[in-house]
Amino acid sequence: MAVLCALCSIGLMVKSAELNIGWIEGKGPGSGAWPFWLSAGMLLVSCLTMYRWFRGITPESRSTELYITRDSLLVVGISAGSILFLLVATHIVGIYFALLLFLLFYLRFVGHHSWLLTVVLMVGIPVFIFCLFEWALKIPLPKSFTEPMFYPIYDLMYS
Repeated sequence: MAVLCALCSIGLMVKSAELNIGWIEGKGPGSGAWPFWLSAGMLLVSCLTMYRWFRGITPESRSTELYITRDSLLVVGISAGSILFLLVATHIVGIYFALLLFLLFYLRFVGHHSWLLTVVLMVGIPVFIFCLFEWALKIPLPKSFTEPMFYPIYDLMYS
């Protein structure tokens, strides 16, 4: 896993270096600075993890057990599939309804939380995200064909 993370880090660093990764006088860091330096940090940690594994410093690095069990792989697969659904649904119905459906599935059917907690979070989190991005930061998020449903809220926000 550390090797895979290191390779991804190098790829991200190369792509980020296509942008300005330095300081722009009077403006701040260039558009590639954060991705580049975060990837550099991830590369450093990945190399440290590989070193600790090679030297057998941690109990995990000396273990001969399977890296990932079947049950763990199932949970990771369901999580990855759920996130893929979130991304595809965002394109189709917009971020807020896609997030609502994702939270319904993940909280209730994967996490087995109560209906009360599921409903509170599946309504509360999209509302919080809307207030943060659309209202406070003035950053519109994708809404697809559901955008007309938000017009009355825009009228309240901008009048």
